Amino acid sequence: MATELLGVEHPIVLGPFGGSSSVELTAAVSAAGGLGSYGLYGYDGDRIRAVGAELHRATDRPFALNIWLPLGDEVAPNPQHAVFAQALEPFYEAVGVPVPARPERYVPELDEQLDAIWEVAPAVLSVVFGVPSAALVAEARDRGIRVVGTATTVAEAVALAEAGVDAVVASGAEAAGHRVSFLRSAAESLVGTVALVPQVVDAVDVPVIAAGGIADRRGVAAAFALGASGVQVGTAFLATAESAATAAHRDAIRTTAADETVLTRAMSGRLARGARNRAVRAIEASGTIAPFPMQNWLTGRFRTAAGEQNLGELQSLWMGQAAPLARGTTAAEVFAELAAGVPGR
Repeated sequence: MATELLGVEHPIVLGPFGGSSSVELTAAVSAAGGLGSYGLYGYDGDRIRAVGAELHRATDRPFALNIWLPLGDEVAPNPQHAVFAQALEPFYEAVGVPVPARPERYVPELDEQLDAIWEVAPAVLSVVFGVPSAALVAEARDRGIRVVGTATTVAEAVALAEAGVDAVVASGAEAAGHRVSFLRSAAESLVGTVALVPQVVDAVDVPVIAAGGIADRRGVAAAFALGASGVQVGTAFLATAESAATAAHRDAIRTTAADETVLTRAMSGRLARGARNRAVRAIEASGTIAPFPMQNWLTGRFRTAAGEQNLGELQSLWMGQAAPLARGTTAAEVFAELAAGVPGR
């Protein structure tokens, strides 16, 4: 069972938010008896160590750290940076920041992140966008750290199980944020949660954690009926006061209909689900989208400023198709609602 594997009381996992994680929300979910998660996308070693120290101060319960594995198609800073940056100039002007110069790197190296993660020693290391190496799995196992992989297709789940992960998150196409496919393109890997979960359960011999479209007790009950051993929930927690989402983002979650979320490459260069706001519409219409992670870094310069100014139309408003069901205002309220759907609870 997921509870025994993860060392938690309730089989409820907080979805790791690449740019919207907070120590407060992670600790709140862990304190409630679930597994709090913190997304480390873009964090260098020093920042990971600092966040890890904060998490250990905030909770003595198990928590997970999440990283993105390199797919191999990531671009390094190059002369094209200036061209794509210029295309986004209106957005920089709108928030009052200069067009950003080319950096030395867009994201830290995986080894730098892992060195820091081993020092932090989370209970769980979850990964997206690939299969962890044998060396990573062995190092985690030696340190008593569970490894959880994320799959968007049955084939990806099988690859993860064969690599020795302790559990697999089966992420349906309804889920918020990036589609973390890695064997085929994300556009070719759009399987809904109801179809994906039971097929993954049948295909692997490790616990399966259902994700995508789960925001209340009904979704939790459905996931268990499909054979899942746990659930991972993102959008419902992202809308709570403890998350790092801005007020504009939380408002958007509560007012965006399920059929108004879109899959877009506009903000990062990779396919992700969120609200189709002004920035998404304009970037898509321009036809000028840099490859990942260049586009993510470039839009990040105005998105950060927009967040500080609470300008939702210029942020990445990631949310899943179950956004209208995200009704709780605090992490405790959301957790209690989800826990009510666990069989036997």
